[in-house]
Amino acid sequence: MEPVAGSTGVLIPPVGYLERLRAICDAHGILLIFDEVITGFGRLGAPFAADYFGVVPDLMTVAKGITNGNVPMGAVFVRHGIHDAVVNTSTSGIEFFHGYTYSGHPLACAAGLATLEVYREEGLFARAADLAAYWQDAVHSLRDKPYVIDIRNIGLVAGIELESRPGAVGARAMDCHIDCFRTGLLIRTTADTIALSPPLIIERAQIDQVVDLLGRALQRVA
Repeated sequence: MEPVAGSTGVLIPPVGYLERLRAICDAHGILLIFDEVITGFGRLGAPFAADYFGVVPDLMTVAKGITNGNVPMGAVFVRHGIHDAVVNTSTSGIEFFHGYTYSGHPLACAAGLATLEVYREEGLFARAADLAAYWQDAVHSLRDKPYVIDIRNIGLVAGIELESRPGAVGARAMDCHIDCFRTGLLIRTTADTIALSPPLIIERAQIDQVVDLLGRALQRVA
């Protein structure tokens, strides 16, 4: 599962939801897997959503932020017990007979190492946490714009849900997407929810610009 469901409209888990899910998995011997492709690497103002919510999964899938999105790369983090069960119990000499054509690609590995170093040197995870309150106030200033029915945010993520046109779900948000693109702002839409996820290096003035351009688009969209 995604700790914060991004592509389905920025759905933030209710308080205690992930803790309860962890308890259920433990009770029944089920592995809990977090998809942190979106939430990982500082997006929530913490290294991972597992850190933010204080819930440790058994496996964690990551990508995108691991290389700053410059070179395709993915990774899976696992608990020691799972690692040892795979690696230390094989008698064939090959612990996991599986692979991909581009596994361990040197360019992706170099990009990943360089990206991790930038995160550390520039303190970008802490920077995202410091910006979260400003980001929240900025996106919630759009609450009185036409057709806005809900605004959800966490860390440097926000979802702005619009009222759908009768018989045309997604059309209003798509028109907003096109309007924003023409004015220099790239947003993502899922049905009639606008998803915002700015880079961790964004400045407060740029947050103001994002909200201003989006607010103008919402005023124009019927």
